[in-house]
Amino acid sequence: MTVLVTGATGAVGRHLVTTLLDRGTAVRALTRKPGDANLPAGVDVVAGDLADAGTLAAEVFEGVDRAFVFPAQGVEAFLDAATARGVHRFTVLSSLAAAQEFPRDHGSASQLHHTAVETAVTDRTDAWTILRPGTFANNLLSWAWQIRSGAPIRAPYLASAQAPIHEYDIAEAAAQTLLGDDHLGDAIPLTGPQSLTRSEQVAIIGRTLGREIPLVEITAEEFRAETARFIPEPVLKMLLDYWHDTLTVPDVPRPVTAVTGRPGRTLAQWAADHRADFTDS
Repeated sequence: MTVLVTGATGAVGRHLVTTLLDRGTAVRALTRKPGDANLPAGVDVVAGDLADAGTLAAEVFEGVDRAFVFPAQGVEAFLDAATARGVHRFTVLSSLAAAQEFPRDHGSASQLHHTAVETAVTDRTDAWTILRPGTFANNLLSWAWQIRSGAPIRAPYLASAQAPIHEYDIAEAAAQTLLGDDHLGDAIPLTGPQSLTRSEQVAIIGRTLGREIPLVEITAEEFRAETARFIPEPVLKMLLDYWHDTLTVPDVPRPVTAVTGRPGRTLAQWAADHRADFTDS
């Protein structure tokens, strides 16, 4: 069995490649720039662009019967090429927003994009599993510059509570669904194991670093004014709606245990794994 991994150089994809190799599975990694992939020995790295069928040569799919689908824009081109060459089993990286559990999800940037990706897969095959992680712990890396420099973090809705998920847990859930049949046809919500306020999330990173991180609460309007140059308006609205709503309705933890059989990694574990991202060393 050879598993084709798209998005193999990303946070989830890179760990998925390692996990599959550790389990004795042959891995082919698709990337636009194979020379820059820096993936482990033993991985068959091939060139290709998910959105450009002309770059997806037949050897990309040779011997492959299942694939991990990174939710790139234009992924339909990849799915058409894959199914035309006999690949019909997919695990899809989606988003909890696609479940549309809350009014804020309907029409949000994440919901619209990930629903389209899910539909592109389910319209082409019945052999699919969809992983719907909530907020990624990696989103906290947006504070890395402030934390490294000692500048205060300025953020709204500090009392809102989310359950950030470690990218390793998503990858291990993906490996489990690719290597077994227990979750075919399932759309699986995934979060971290604990709902934590934004203040608590910062404090956990601070404890990992052995120092207090200065934190200043600002209004949603101030946040919008400070970040509008860098964050597209649909994404900005999605974030502010999410943080606002989780003031009164915190994220309900749905850890990966049901898929992997192991407790999800805590935010403290994530912070330890990413300690170097928050330091100058």
